[in-house]
Amino acid sequence: MSAFSKFTDELKTLRWQNFAALFFAGCINAFGVTVFLAPVKLYDSGISGTSILLSQITPEYMTLSLFLLVLNIPLFLFGLKRQGAAFTVYSVFTVAIYSIAAWLITDVLPIDVSIASPLAGEDLLLCALFGGMISGVGSGMTIRYGGAIDGIEVMAVIFAKKIGITVGTFVMVYNVLLYIVCGVLIHSWILPLYSIVTYAAGLKTVDFVVEGFDRSKEVMIITNKPDEVSGALMAAFECGTTKIAATGGYSNAEKTIIYFVVNRFQIAKMRNIIHAIDPKAFVTISEVADVFKSND
Repeated sequence: MSAFSKFTDELKTLRWQNFAALFFAGCINAFGVTVFLAPVKLYDSGISGTSILLSQITPEYMTLSLFLLVLNIPLFLFGLKRQGAAFTVYSVFTVAIYSIAAWLITDVLPIDVSIASPLAGEDLLLCALFGGMISGVGSGMTIRYGGAIDGIEVMAVIFAKKIGITVGTFVMVYNVLLYIVCGVLIHSWILPLYSIVTYAAGLKTVDFVVEGFDRSKEVMIITNKPDEVSGALMAAFECGTTKIAATGGYSNAEKTIIYFVVNRFQIAKMRNIIHAIDPKAFVTISEVADVFKSND
């Protein structure tokens, strides 16, 4: 299959529902940045934060919206081969919406964001927290619906492994360097330090949006009474279990592992059911980020 055929096939997978969600994601991100962060000179992470800084130290016509496009789009196009056509189209679309919405809020709508946040005033902590959380919602929605709103994330995927670090470390190092540069250029460390609060709030919010607020728990049960335990769990929670054949490493005896998924509110009830049937059962509980059923 040629590169062009692969490109066109990927474009066929684009869904209008994703574009609708990404439209709102770009608007939400723009609201968080332009209403809470930029007015009090706090800095977002990645290219968004870089764009805020550059818009402050360059002539007035070099706006945040301009830098968002000029810096992000080349990075997404550079990652086209690695990330794929659908991802790139979704990402460029979201950044374009983010840029347009930022321009509308800053220069068109009757909202004064020139010297302070219209909602939080000059309270740096409130601006840092709410700006980070709101922009994190936009970033998380973008990831959840197939794109990215920051080109640094793409560069991290491409280069992190080559230089022997993780993607998360790559992004963190970039942001730390960005905040150091901000502190040097503005001759103050107060705003960069508050910007770290913004980064932390945004990062945690992205995790919540992408992985869900109520993460499920996966349970591995090793028991000598697999049929009884499995039947009791299915009857109590009205859902299925999976039995996995295994061999004991010490005893070399045949074992059965029961795989089961519950939410955190069901753990106590599940524990009581298992121990009532087999007090010697060995149970491990781990957190899972997302649970879905395939339609295929």
